[in-house]
Amino acid sequence: MMMSLSYAPPAAISTAPSSSSSSYLASRRALLPTSRTSHFPRICHSGSHRAGIRCSYADAGIKENVNPGTIDVVADVKTERVVVLGGSGFVGSAICKAAVSKGIEVISLSRSGRPSYTDSWVDQVTWKSVILLPAGDVFYVNWDEVFVGATAVVSTLGGFGSEEQMLRINGEANVVAVNAAKDFGISKFILISVHDYNLPSFLLNSGYFTGKRKAESEVLSKYPNSGVVLRPAFIYGKRKVDGLEIPLDFIGKPLDNFLSATENFIKPLSSLPGSDLLLAPPVSVDDVAYAVINAIGDDDFFGVFTIEQIKEAAAAIRS
Repeated sequence: MMMSLSYAPPAAISTAPSSSSSSYLASRRALLPTSRTSHFPRICHSGSHRAGIRCSYADAGIKENVNPGTIDVVADVKTERVVVLGGSGFVGSAICKAAVSKGIEVISLSRSGRPSYTDSWVDQVTWKSVILLPAGDVFYVNWDEVFVGATAVVSTLGGFGSEEQMLRINGEANVVAVNAAKDFGISKFILISVHDYNLPSFLLNSGYFTGKRKAESEVLSKYPNSGVVLRPAFIYGKRKVDGLEIPLDFIGKPLDNFLSATENFIKPLSSLPGSDLLLAPPVSVDDVAYAVINAIGDDDFFGVFTIEQIKEAAAAIRS
């Protein structure tokens, strides 16, 4: 079952992308990282907290035998509070787990609410479910209850179905979420999108890819200096469905290792139309999650990130 979002903003706004295709390409080029390492200079394991400290004291002067005055320290500590849209899904739950491990407060919003499994980190997430409307693929969200106090929003919304459904969930639902976050004053929006496969144009014009690019355009337009678009290819890991664990890493990890080891040999083939369907390296769901953590903690982390850059961003957090 597909789903999208319903949102009534405080002022009339359009949910269509705010830039044309040409302006979107221009903005995308402007935001593409020029140096892979320049995005991760300040990330560390304690980067999920920002503290400001004010100190006041009585000057002891230069006289001897004068007792120094007391030091009054007032700490103003700000903890990151992240809203994960689709947090109970495969990618969303990995992001929630990684965020909790870094001391980040997490609110998950999804159709199913709290997942059925009982991992220890689950109790540290605030799980919220949405209200399904009669249409079946639309739900209503009271953003005031979800976004209050949030410092960033991460969207994993996406799915397959009919052309109309894919446009709504991959595109329109994310566009609504971006506008809602912007109107609420949230400073960062992170979108999990899809790799830019070198497919024929008629395939890239499908509802799935058109919806994803529409969402990307909205993120980069509304958040030009803080919006993040991650473009992984096939994402592997242990996926839990109805209590069963599907080990996607049995396929993804060996393929990832093989493509990495043979990168220099297969690189000339990458120019062939559609070759990325076989040659684009898979990405671990944990790498996607830690790249998101990197984006949350670093104000200089923004723009469009490719498969290789996602892995580098994750490595910066793990190290």
